[in-house]
Amino acid sequence: DSAGGSAKAARERKTQAVFALRGKILNVASATKDKLMSNKELSDLTIALGCGVGEKYDSQSLRYEKVVIMTDADVDGAHIAALLMTFFWREMPNLIRDGHLFLAQPPLYRVSQGANVRYARDDKHLEELRKKEFKGKVEISRFKGLGEMPPKQLKITTMSPESRTLLQIISSPKSHELDSQTVESLMGKKPETRLEFLQQNAQILNQLDI
Repeated sequence: DSAGGSAKAARERKTQAVFALRGKILNVASATKDKLMSNKELSDLTIALGCGVGEKYDSQSLRYEKVVIMTDADVDGAHIAALLMTFFWREMPNLIRDGHLFLAQPPLYRVSQGANVRYARDDKHLEELRKKEFKGKVEISRFKGLGEMPPKQLKITTMSPESRTLLQIISSPKSHELDSQTVESLMGKKPETRLEFLQQNAQILNQLDI
């Protein structure tokens, strides 16, 4: 929500809309149906998209070609994105299967040397830019969050179709069972399944919010 004002100012008004969330949403994988149905924020999000949920989902009523999850480039942002993806997977799986769901890839760093300005997604990308794009001393600033960016900068780095980077969330009928198991393992009610997943995927622990 802290970035909501900047995002609304940065959007292309004819083609983009912004729905600002206040922090972390309900984890629908572990919530009861009654709790989900009474959650105002998710209800408002569903109304904004116009397509309904569950058996009432209607792809023809979806108001937007791309539904883009935009969060800070940190662990908390990744957790919020995971909660939102879980909501869409559980309540609007066809929105994902039809290719409408995306993750924005905002930068974590701004790197500058005079008029030469670049943005880095993470530490690895930062080092690549320093080696390939710059010689000598550079000025590096780390973004605390999207709310820290002025509208013009947010537009260039994260919202403009001409310059942003999006990661498409994909699923298919063939991968449905595996995808469901993964969501349940990571976001469901049983902590032992999360532990088992972490043990089996130890090589990617550095990418996970444990």
